[in-house]
Amino acid sequence: MNASELLANTLSPDTNTRENATQQLENASRENYPAYMVMLSSELANENSQLHVRNAAGLALKNALSARETARQNDYANRWLALDNESKTKIKQESLMSLASPQPRAGAVAAQVVAAIASVELPHDQWPELVELLLGFVNNSDNTNLKISTLQAIGFICESIKPEILAVRSNEILTAVIHGARKEEPSSEVQLAAVHALFNSLEFVRDNFEREGERNYIMQVVCEATQNPSVSVQVGAFECLVKIMALYYDKMAFYMEQALFGLTVMGMKHNDERVALQAVEFWTTVCEEEIELAHEAREAADYGEPPEIESKFFAKVALPEVIPVLLTLLTRQEDDADEDEWNVSMAAGTCLSFLAQAVTDAIVPAVIPFIEAHIKSQDWHQREAAIMTFGSILDGPDPLQLTPLVNQALPLLIDMMNDSNIHVKDTTAWTLGRICDLLIVTIKPDVHLHPLISALVNGLQDNPRIVTNCCWALMNLADQLGIYPEDEAEAAPTGALSPYYDGVVNALLRVTDTTTNESNFRTSAYEAITSYATHATNDVIPVVQNTVVTILVRMEQLLGMQNQILGIDDRNNWNELQSNLCSVVISVIRRLNDGIQPMADRIMTLILQLIQAAGKTSTVLEDAFLVVGSLASALEQRFSPYMQAFLPFLYPALKAHEDTQLCMVAVGIIGDISRALGDQSAQYASAFMSVLFENLQSDVLNRNVKISILSCFGDIALAIGVAFEPYLDTTMGVLRQAGAVQPNPLDFDLVDYVAQLREGILEAYTGIVTGLKNTDKVTLLLPHSPAILELIQRCLGDDDRSESVIKLSFGLLGDLADSFPNGQLKQSLLSEWIASELRSKRGMPPDAKKTMRWAREMVKRATA
Repeated sequence: MNASELLANTLSPDTNTRENATQQLENASRENYPAYMVMLSSELANENSQLHVRNAAGLALKNALSARETARQNDYANRWLALDNESKTKIKQESLMSLASPQPRAGAVAAQVVAAIASVELPHDQWPELVELLLGFVNNSDNTNLKISTLQAIGFICESIKPEILAVRSNEILTAVIHGARKEEPSSEVQLAAVHALFNSLEFVRDNFEREGERNYIMQVVCEATQNPSVSVQVGAFECLVKIMALYYDKMAFYMEQALFGLTVMGMKHNDERVALQAVEFWTTVCEEEIELAHEAREAADYGEPPEIESKFFAKVALPEVIPVLLTLLTRQEDDADEDEWNVSMAAGTCLSFLAQAVTDAIVPAVIPFIEAHIKSQDWHQREAAIMTFGSILDGPDPLQLTPLVNQALPLLIDMMNDSNIHVKDTTAWTLGRICDLLIVTIKPDVHLHPLISALVNGLQDNPRIVTNCCWALMNLADQLGIYPEDEAEAAPTGALSPYYDGVVNALLRVTDTTTNESNFRTSAYEAITSYATHATNDVIPVVQNTVVTILVRMEQLLGMQNQILGIDDRNNWNELQSNLCSVVISVIRRLNDGIQPMADRIMTLILQLIQAAGKTSTVLEDAFLVVGSLASALEQRFSPYMQAFLPFLYPALKAHEDTQLCMVAVGIIGDISRALGDQSAQYASAFMSVLFENLQSDVLNRNVKISILSCFGDIALAIGVAFEPYLDTTMGVLRQAGAVQPNPLDFDLVDYVAQLREGILEAYTGIVTGLKNTDKVTLLLPHSPAILELIQRCLGDDDRSESVIKLSFGLLGDLADSFPNGQLKQSLLSEWIASELRSKRGMPPDAKKTMRWAREMVKRATA
């Protein structure tokens, strides 16, 4: 079979033919990679070949060069770089020639191939003449197809290559792209390709944006493109404006005044929804930037500094023009709109909610007349838009300003849960949920709770979308009005929700007793049940106990159905349900604490069955392990009878290095078990430590899991005290080595990672020091104290240190001083840097300050 036939067969409607052809191509790429690549590029460049075959060749070529997963991408890149020069040159030439194909679709595929080769070669300083060649095609050609394909290639290259690699050529690239986007360009297809390429190049033309003349020209071309006769070009131009606003906000004041206010407000009124959506997105972006700038200004004020970039308050200035357009767009709902389909009325609602956060109190008088005029309208579009407006402005303005409005609106909104229109009810339920979440102070238990809860519970029998919002509203009520066990369980015998607990939880249990999960309503109901269990006051504990019995019965039934699962949908449904059930069990265990003891045998039996049934489905395994962890924390030493049965399931999860999340949870379980069993866990320490050390040496294991392993050492050491001695030197060596890692300040990912790493090391040291403190083995710490103090000094000296790092550092310093009250560390503790750090600091969080004061007392005692 020749290449054309084989490629044509990869597009065959017949599954067997298609799979056979794909398999043959894969074999060819493995057996003779150079011949395979040359064959594909010849087919792409063959003007006599059928278009669909050329496309298939181009896509196969691109897919042999690029992949989503980093490891596979690296393999593909190395394979290409190792290819002989003759083959590489031939493939590159044929791909570049194909850009000029009279068949535009072949040119578009060739553009992807050129970009895929470029993204492998340019970072290695290969193919240096490429950008020059492409610019020549754009600037000096009368061939429209060649211009379009070349601009597409430039766009793809800009999208896939790190900005710093292309920054050197930014001037030429920008010149070519802007040249194609100008209004004088006769072809709208060329303009469209140029506008898309400009969109992708915006990040690395920062220097050009710094220069006023160049910036003016770029903005002029983009603004003119928003008025292009081609709607697609207009959409692309508005997309550019959205990205420019996000990247270069501080340079935009002049353009907002001159053009952008008017252009974007007109754009929002455009008949074509695609243009209107981008124009609305522009204002959403303005608001997002200004919300962030307001946050930064508050932070700077706390430190008595001016903000780095000052807000220009564009949203506040534009409010009178923008609000009326957004409110009109809100009334453009579609009767049969799919909730996953983004339309202009949804975009307007999102923009309004960001606007409320950006302009705060000023939004209220701007929208109240619209709400009052339309909330009782005969037309459901107007009613729904009025409620959507009300729900959208609840986050931003001062609650004191909103309280009288919400008090006035609540009875009406509760009543509108009986509206004849499904969209109105859906938005009403969402708005009630927002009130319960953001403005719980406005809900007066004796006045509002009964009618509110009745309306929401009735809504649980409605359409799935309404059910989801009612569950969310009920959950918010529990989260906001319920107790938080760790704070106030003893002091809260009853609460405002107590009279409704049994009714609400049973209604939610009825909702969850179903095989479907449309609009995620079943999951939302389980999440609400979890909240009610978590925040239960003492008088409704029987409701929580009955709930867990129902949930365990459901788990048993589900495990019994294991053999009836047929397809992938059934399996996903089963997995999802088991995860939901585990979440409820975890929340009940945490609330009942050691009160869960009578049910512990039943829970562990079911969870061990579930772990066996789940096989390698990591999400279910994670949830099952989390149940075990919470049970261990609740039962403490009474968890030990289950260890023998559980450990054989824990070790494989710890060794699943490629499954980051599962491994992370399994490491956490070791910490939970060690804390729960205390010194009883010494018998398992050797096995735990050896698997954890082994994991630290793995090349495959995600580095974040390794951070959890370090803090887990602290949990084990704290639990077993002096029994940690056999592992002390190795552990301290690992911690010292990890503590010496210094980030490159320009690599933000690495800076974040090192901050988390240091937190993990501080936790480990704290556990080890505390475990040996007040024992006859405390002197084992002396040789390691310089490394510990060095890390504390490094952490406290970091300008970007987090609150938790400050607290951990002072806590560890205090623990170390407290371990040696008789002066063994006196010289080290008298260092100037320690005295300086222990002086009171302005702007330090109260918790950290408290820990610092305690550390100061301990150091004073240890150096007396």
